[in-house]
Amino acid sequence: MRPGRKRELVAETCDEWNVSIRRACRVLEFDTSTYHYKSRRRDQAGIEARIKDICATRVRYGYRRVHVMLTREGWDINMKRTYRIYRDLGLQLRNKTPKRRVKAKLREGREEAVGPNDVWAMDFVHDQLATGKKIRVLTVVDTFSRYVPVLDPRFSYRAEDVVRALEQVCPKIGYPKTIRVDQGSEFVSRDLDLWAYAKGVTLDFSRPGKPTDNAYIEAFNGRFRAECLSAHWFLTLADAAEKLEDWRRYYNGCARMGRSGTRPRSRCLIPMAPPARHREKAGKFYLPAGPKNGIGALRAETLIAA
Repeated sequence: MRPGRKRELVAETCDEWNVSIRRACRVLEFDTSTYHYKSRRRDQAGIEARIKDICATRVRYGYRRVHVMLTREGWDINMKRTYRIYRDLGLQLRNKTPKRRVKAKLREGREEAVGPNDVWAMDFVHDQLATGKKIRVLTVVDTFSRYVPVLDPRFSYRAEDVVRALEQVCPKIGYPKTIRVDQGSEFVSRDLDLWAYAKGVTLDFSRPGKPTDNAYIEAFNGRFRAECLSAHWFLTLADAAEKLEDWRRYYNGCARMGRSGTRPRSRCLIPMAPPARHREKAGKFYLPAGPKNGIGALRAETLIAA
């Protein structure tokens, strides 16, 4: 029993039985000097509030990772004090929490993205090969321009695979300021957290069981499944990667104009190019199959420069 609780019992015993503090402490086997002790601990309301905020958005963080976040932010605190506050607040992780007991957490309204590479959204989509073997596809969308920098299929994904996929595209088009992710194990991992800290990227976690917190990527995943995954047979992983890359280029460049209304998504990140009549070469792109072409086919068309 903790000293604070024993002090309460001593006070209750004195009131109910009308005995002295010394006698109550003797009966409860509680030292009188400990009862009269006054804590000289400095006020820790600020650090407690910050630990609660961290654990509210990163629900799978233990006290060690919370301590790393605090030291990054400049808090003067050691590991033992972090653990004591973390434990006193009742934030210890449980191995398995029933979903029916998850309490909805309120969060402040998010600000809209104001430009490319301001906010990205990231998630996974599941599918399978023609042989029945499962695959996972990492999907990333720029919430401002709707540009899709990554569609990466793999049989299994770990945190280092996510970092590797992001590092393949970020040096070319720039690093985002914020990435919105869910509470998946790949996204709450230490590897992604260290990468985001080193690159100055903020990981914005959605609430558990609230996919609407990351609505941009959910809407894209629905269209991606309807227009690409459901329209193709993937024989091998390499075949899936090739078809997904073709669809990603089509989606970024030709499927629909970006938010600006006049420029495709793939050109929202770079300056305007000369008009088509000033270009000598024609490019190729792919359009989704129509009723005449059959399900799962892709029809290649060539743009002829005017």
